[in-house]
Parts: sequence; C-alpha cells; structure tokens
Amino acid sequence: MSSKKILILGAGNAQIDAIEYCKAQGYEVTGCSYTNTDHGIPLLDNFRQVNICDIDGVVSLARDFEVDAIYSVGSDLAMPTVMKAGEILGLPHFISSHTAGICHSKHLFREALGKDFDGNVSFITAAALEEALAFDAFPGMMKPVDSQGQRGCFRVDSAEDIRDSFAASLAYSVCGRVIIESFVDGPEISVNAYIQDGKLKFGLVSDRITFDEYPGGIIKRHLLPSVLDEKVQQAAIDLTMRIAARVGIENGPCYCQIKLDQGHPVVLEMAPRLDGCHMWRLIRHYCGVDLLDASFTHLLTGASVLDGPVCTSGRPCTLEFISEKTGTIIDKSRYDFSDADYVRWYYEDGDQVAKITGYIEKCGYVIRDVDGRDAIRP
Repeated sequence: MSSKKILILGAGNAQIDAIEYCKAQGYEVTGCSYTNTDHGIPLLDNFRQVNICDIDGVVSLARDFEVDAIYSVGSDLAMPTVMKAGEILGLPHFISSHTAGICHSKHLFREALGKDFDGNVSFITAAALEEALAFDAFPGMMKPVDSQGQRGCFRVDSAEDIRDSFAASLAYSVCGRVIIESFVDGPEISVNAYIQDGKLKFGLVSDRITFDEYPGGIIKRHLLPSVLDEKVQQAAIDLTMRIAARVGIENGPCYCQIKLDQGHPVVLEMAPRLDGCHMWRLIRHYCGVDLLDASFTHLLTGASVLDGPVCTSGRPCTLEFISEKTGTIIDKSRYDFSDADYVRWYYEDGDQVAKITGYIEKCGYVIRDVDGRDAIRP
C-alpha cells in the first residue's frame, strides 16, 4: 500500500475520475471545494470546505495533511491554484502559475499568442458596454474572459446583439470583463496531447460534435477516430505544440479546442490539463493509452509511461453526453444503454438538473463502439 498523500482541488463530477484513480492506487486523498455537497466528497479520506481559488486556504490545507502533490482534472479554475500552491510548497507541478494564469484568462491567452500567430483570431476585450460596441468584425463570439464550460457565451451578429447579451455574458466573469472574438464557422475538433520536457509524447484528434441550436459550442459528443484528412489532423497537433511552446507548457497533459477555417486550424482555447469531458476514458477505450495514469505517474515520479508521439489506430467509438434541459427531473428508466461499454450518471433518479449553461446540461455520459446511431434518445 502506497503512503502517497494527494490533495485534489474540487470534488464534483470532473474530479471523481481523479479521486477514484488515486484511491485505487492506495493513496490517501484529501479534497476541497467551495461547497460541501459535491458528489465526490463521500469518496474522499479527508475533506475541507475551501474554495479552490483560495491559494492561501489550499496551501494551509496541503500543509495540514502533509500532502505529496496537489492536482485537479477538468477544471480551468483550479489550474492557477494547483501550480501556485506547488511553487509555494515546493511540490511537484507541471507548469508555472504564470502559464496557468495565461491559459485560464482568454484575453491573456490571445495576447500571449500575438496578432501574427498562425492559428489565432482577432479580438477585443471590454469591461463596459461602450467598449464592447467597438467590435465591428461580425460575426463574433462574446464570452467571459475567465469562465468555463460554455457559461455566458453568445454569438453576436450585430451591435444590437452585443447590447442584448453583454450583461448576461459579463455576469459570468469573475474579473468583470468579456472578450469578443471573430467567429470561425467550420468543423470543431479537439486535440488531447501529452508533453514531457517540451516533446510530444502523445497526440490525438477527435471530432467534437456540438448542439447547433444553442450558443457557445455546448458539447454533445466526441468521436474517435476523426474523419478528417491526416494532414489536417497533423496540422491541428502541430498548432497545439506551437501554442504550448509559446505559452510555456513543457510538461503534462493539455487540451486544445480547435475550429477549422476552410481546413485551416484556428484555436478556440488551450488548457494545461486533462479536458472536462472525460476524454481520457474514451481514449483508453479507443487505443489503450491511459492519460490519467500517465499524468499522476509523471507528476509523482517524473517518469513517463507514454511512447508517443501520435496515436493512429483504434476501434471507432464515441463518448456522448446524456443531456437534458435545465430543471428536468431525472428518470433513468427513459434511457436504454444496453449497448454501452460504460455509463456514468451525474444525477440520481428524482434529482433536478442544475443550471450550468441554462440551455442544455450534462447529466452523465455513455461510451460505446460506433454503431451508426446518431444520438442517444430516450
């Protein structure tokens, strides 16, 4: 039995993967969250109600339980704290807190890439409506600079659209600022990559299918392998590595969300973490590579378990979210998952679906081999 002690920031659905992994390894797992109702809390050895953005609180918690590492998966909010606390305490961490901050703030990320960076888009930022109305490169996407999970994202096709949606978008920003970017109209993909000492150890492109009827690119499902031409896929992986080099991601997992502009990859966002869609589980199902295990092994030992650099074969499969409208009462009997290889619910029967996007919410997910069906239907 290992004596490792791990502090996981957050205890919600995204963190359950990490908590379960660490428990299976025999680690003592401490967790924290701003709330005491997260679904992952009963799985923890120790829990304290501390906001994951409270660096001093997290450092104090880590000292109290003498942890060997601090980590989080699937959360933009956690990454700056993970890295800063690691720096303060001298614990292993993948990137600098400066780099984590750049990736977390959409405007700092765009600025760090620079106007002439191939794969960037034009943008403005605004703290007041008058500033936002300066945007004239329609169509555009308006979103909070420091939120996550498609919260507060709106397509704007005119100044009137900016007026109508500005306050709603700004309400999701912690620092009180929105970004308006040129809209890219093309297929959406994701790159899940792993980097060690600045070198690509693993890279894989997946097709990202979103809800057309809702703004902000709300995810419906991921598909592996991508149907795109291999040259386009390689260009997307190359873009991911160029971004990583520019912003300072030299170690650990990273997740790049990309749209194709007439076949040319353009970055939407880049995160120095495992994504929030449990893609590590779909990738493991697809080709046997376990990015969650690789992340913790690398973090705790410095060793690499990945040969890389690019995964090129596997069995076609999909990860599809069980999606319901905000406020829906969960009734699992309405779904038939008899053909699924893996099912994970975020809710129990009788629970009411909480508001995250305000449109359609993730209630769980299903992994299965592709069988020609278009979507999960009740």
